[in-house]
Amino acid sequence: MWNELLYAFQEVATLPNFLAMFAGIWGGVIIGAIPGMTGTMAVTLALPFTFYLSPVTSILLLVALYKGSTYGGSISAILIKTPGTASAACTVLDGYPMARAGKGGKALNMALISSCIGDFISNISLFFLAIPLATFALRVGPPEFFMLMAFSLTIVASISGRSLVLGIISACLGLLLATVGEDMYGSFRFALSEDMKSGLGMVPVLIGLFALPELIKMIVFRPEDNAAAMKLGDNRLTLAEFRGSIKSICRGSIIGVILGAIPGIGPSTAAFFSYSEARRTSKNGDKFGEGELEGIAASESANNGACGATMIPLLALGVPGDVITGVMLGAFMIHGLTPGPLLFQNNLGDVYALFIGILFSSVFLFVAGKATAGAFTKISRIPQTLLLPCILILCVYGIYSIGASPFDVTVLLVMGVVGFAMMLLNIPAAPFLIAFILGPMFEDNMRRSLAISRGDLGVFFQSWISWGFFALTVLFVILTIRREWKKWRDNRDATNASAH
Repeated sequence: MWNELLYAFQEVATLPNFLAMFAGIWGGVIIGAIPGMTGTMAVTLALPFTFYLSPVTSILLLVALYKGSTYGGSISAILIKTPGTASAACTVLDGYPMARAGKGGKALNMALISSCIGDFISNISLFFLAIPLATFALRVGPPEFFMLMAFSLTIVASISGRSLVLGIISACLGLLLATVGEDMYGSFRFALSEDMKSGLGMVPVLIGLFALPELIKMIVFRPEDNAAAMKLGDNRLTLAEFRGSIKSICRGSIIGVILGAIPGIGPSTAAFFSYSEARRTSKNGDKFGEGELEGIAASESANNGACGATMIPLLALGVPGDVITGVMLGAFMIHGLTPGPLLFQNNLGDVYALFIGILFSSVFLFVAGKATAGAFTKISRIPQTLLLPCILILCVYGIYSIGASPFDVTVLLVMGVVGFAMMLLNIPAAPFLIAFILGPMFEDNMRRSLAISRGDLGVFFQSWISWGFFALTVLFVILTIRREWKKWRDNRDATNASAH
């Protein structure tokens, strides 16, 4: 084994491999920071260039693009409230308030450190736990997946802000929009036009919901430039601040690894799940959504922790963990590598080289993040009269570049108006988004389970995994009801005390 590891290290430690990883990380960070330019697009566009590279170099380039774009999405999310990627949507909740308070650099540093730690932990998990976690993932069928989605939807209670009722209304609207298009049996719902038959794209909805309402607000109300946002202030992340977030970083990394190893979930769900848990357990939970570093740490550690974990089912079972690893599967096949158990028997040297290279990519991610953080924080110095048109152009261009679809641009603009109306009515946008993301998976797995059991609801309680998620769901609902009752009672007592 040690001889194979040494040979793999020698194979990785070459100039072409380091250049490929460095270019992939930098390219991924830049593409991820541009609204609408997703990691999937970056990996897909880079795939033809890997035909003439060695297998290890090709895979390392694609993995580096994936990781760089996942972190890059947090840059625009923090500085201009425009998530570059769907997995950075949760980072907006605390990152943008910090940027408006003149702490954009501090938020970026926390996002970078959390991303690198989550990425490193996922890489270690990939190295040691690929087979066990992939075996566990195989036991998660439609009934277990449904229970997991039901539990994940309880996240809405944690990200609803001051009003749980408004949060539930927002989530219901998200679930309603998630039903637009074709269902699993070929029926069309709310298909008012030919374009709507394929549903609403997640990226146009995401950017329209978070970015455009802020632009409309600035245009309609014409606020003066925030002087605090024009000053970068003290952007250094102190040791005390890091220690205060280390539990959330470790927890988020583990959540990212576990959920990332289950095919179909991906970094977005992991980020919201981690954020919810951090808010529930943190002593500063009431400050989440107002500019809390721990919220950024929880989100970024989870979405980057899921990146390496999505490779686990791909390498161990030949099953892509998400869309991007599905593209990577094509790269493996092009170079004569067949992911699955036989890969570890026939190409063990290449597997070890890939693992070692992925560990190196964590270091490159940190270097690239530190190098770009100072440059990106200068965005906050740009006057709003120049910044707003640039953001709008980037949003429209990024959305149109995905599929050259005018309909996606229309969805972007309509969701911007909807998001602005929700802002005026104090309806939180985060529950809408998480319900929109989880809704299709929730519905599809429920219908698949009932199709398997021919309508027997007992199918949802046939495994210990289902029972575990069901128990967690019930527990979380009870705790939420208890918290809301206590909040109502405290408000009532305060009102009575002030009346006397």
